[in-house]
Amino acid sequence: MAGSLAMATSLAFPAPALGVMENTRLFEIARRELGRAGRRIWLTDVVGLADFSLPSREPRFFLLDMVSGVVKRFYVTHGKGSDPEHDGWLKSFSNEDSSYATSRGAFLTRQFYDGKNGFSMRLFGLDPDNSNADPRAIVIHAAAYADPALIETQGKLGRSEGCFVFPHANLMEVLGRMGPGRLLFADKLSPQIIPPAPVIVAPTSDSITTMP
Repeated sequence: MAGSLAMATSLAFPAPALGVMENTRLFEIARRELGRAGRRIWLTDVVGLADFSLPSREPRFFLLDMVSGVVKRFYVTHGKGSDPEHDGWLKSFSNEDSSYATSRGAFLTRQFYDGKNGFSMRLFGLDPDNSNADPRAIVIHAAAYADPALIETQGKLGRSEGCFVFPHANLMEVLGRMGPGRLLFADKLSPQIIPPAPVIVAPTSDSITTMP
């Protein structure tokens, strides 16, 4: 039964395979951040990387098994304060309360709990850029607005209030593998990727108003 469920999930949300060079780069980032965090990270067998240089229509959360070398990809949202135009691209990070933005940096995964968004996991920010994660209630949970079916109709996922929100179908796998005491690192990991410029539509003559 469990095997059938896992297969169904993988078929529902396929992710493109990563090349060897991309895998190598991700593991280099994971090892760098584990070294930087030091003893603040209790378990180093699995690391989560969120690459917010990619748009929300891409599976941009990477679950790295540091023992086996296996990488899995998942869809994840960013905060509405990081994408006010709601075009699917994260524009900026913030650590401020009520910013509703995503924070960058290293997070320590903490305890599970059952809250208003269902089964969730708390996060503790380890960097100055995400030190308010706990008072801001930045957590991992699932929501319908993270369902990749939205990509077919809207071209993007919905936005959170700064939390790392996953599809319901993937939440238990992500939480089961990450668990408390591990590293989640979020940033723009591919800075060479630039969002497309917004299209500026010239006004028609009918819409131009002149002063009397």
